[in-house]
Amino acid sequence: MPATLHDSFVPPAITMLGNIKVWLDKAAAQGNEAALLEARLAPDMHPLSRQIQMASDAAKGAAARMTGADAPSMPDTEASFAELKARCDKTIAYLQSIDADAFNAGASRDIVLTFPNGAGIRFDSAERFLNGFALPNFYFHAAMTYGLLRQQGIDVGKADFLMHLAPFMFAPPQPA
Repeated sequence: MPATLHDSFVPPAITMLGNIKVWLDKAAAQGNEAALLEARLAPDMHPLSRQIQMASDAAKGAAARMTGADAPSMPDTEASFAELKARCDKTIAYLQSIDADAFNAGASRDIVLTFPNGAGIRFDSAERFLNGFALPNFYFHAAMTYGLLRQQGIDVGKADFLMHLAPFMFAPPQPA
């Protein structure tokens, strides 16, 4: 059975938001929370806290656009790991509430993004929107979160980024 647009976006976004929560737990145990929240890879880059907010916005915004609904409002006021984890939980709950049929029904919808500066992008199909913008944008902010934590000395590795694969892992064959 081929994967649907819902299958390609919603479960992976839920999984990665859950992974981010675990990374924040590791960061809380290993680092200075206030300094980490403001960490940036470059001076013109958003800090860690904003990267997580933007991952949340990307996930809920994509789901709302696909269903023709309004995304839940989440002011960007989180100032602690606990608040950022709560935002991830709210985003996950919203994504879990999305009806897969309603999401998939948006496949032929034109998607228009308008940015605060007035510029925008028009996608002639929801599939192009999801594959060309929504997924890459979501994973960009998730990867920046991971990269910032690594750069700040938090002990996270590739296994943490892909921790959702643990149930599928098996032991390599042992030499005879």
